[in-house]
Amino acid sequence: MKKAASAKGAASAKKAASKASGSKASGSKSTASKASSSKTSAAKKAAKGAAVKKAPAPKKVAVAPKKATARLKGTAPAKAVVHPPGDESPTALVRRARRINRELAEVFPYAHPELDFENPFQLVVATVLSAQTTDLRVNQTTPSLFAKYPTPEDLAAANPEEVEEILRPCGFFRAKTKSVIGLSKALVEDFGGEVPGRLEDLVKLPGVGRKTAFVVLGNAFGRPGITVDTHFQRLVRRWRWTGESDPDKIEAAIGALFPKSDWTDLSHHVIWHGRRICHARKPACGACPIAPLCPAYGEGETDPEKAKKLLKYEKGGFPGQRLKPPQAYLDAGGTPAPPLGAG
Repeated sequence: MKKAASAKGAASAKKAASKASGSKASGSKSTASKASSSKTSAAKKAAKGAAVKKAPAPKKVAVAPKKATARLKGTAPAKAVVHPPGDESPTALVRRARRINRELAEVFPYAHPELDFENPFQLVVATVLSAQTTDLRVNQTTPSLFAKYPTPEDLAAANPEEVEEILRPCGFFRAKTKSVIGLSKALVEDFGGEVPGRLEDLVKLPGVGRKTAFVVLGNAFGRPGITVDTHFQRLVRRWRWTGESDPDKIEAAIGALFPKSDWTDLSHHVIWHGRRICHARKPACGACPIAPLCPAYGEGETDPEKAKKLLKYEKGGFPGQRLKPPQAYLDAGGTPAPPLGAG
């Protein structure tokens, strides 16, 4: 009897313990469920608050005309988004660079050296004089210089003070006088009074560097060369053809993008574009024929009418830099520059 009662008590105790355990587990589950529900509610509130906040305004993307040559004629062409080259591949860069050159050749088919000259001697002297001044100022000054000293022999024997007086309008006239008399003496003494047609000989002349040498080689001897002047440097960096700043490195980098036969005309196209449209401080982006290919589009004036007012030389209705320009330039509507002291 006692054993049965003991067994019965034990079973009852076991059942009570089981109930208590179940109750604890249920309570724990309920607490966890409440905590989970609280977290979910907080997350929902946070998401709702984030949704209410204003999203940042998207950046405006500069757009350019598909074919901006039309802008020079006063029409408003369709627009296309300009995508900066960024991670442009070498092949894509070559294609874009050559296309820009082709577009510029269409706009400036009459591009030419903007220094007046009749022979290699006049060209090398004029190019030396063009440092730190405009081609126009040089062209207005050289007629009297070459009238008095038409040959290297004449200029080599000139009185420096008389030459200085003629060259005064070009600025740095003392240094330039020393250079042109020095190079004339070198031509007489080392090259029989003739301008050499080799780069290594030209750069030996006083005042003649690679830039001047390539101007002479390309335009007086028909030998290809890249003229890296201030306009050329600015534009090839603006177009992201190269990141170099040293003229010799720029010359090498750009030379690698084009066949050698294109180098001289390429120089004219880029320099003409820099002087007429793609100015240093305020480019006329709204009148630019290569806007869709330019990663710097939008740096200047994009409104077509306002951009037109920024155009210089024949595009803006003003005379060019030469007093005696080629006939092709005149046929295209270009106007000769006025002589020194005119108007």
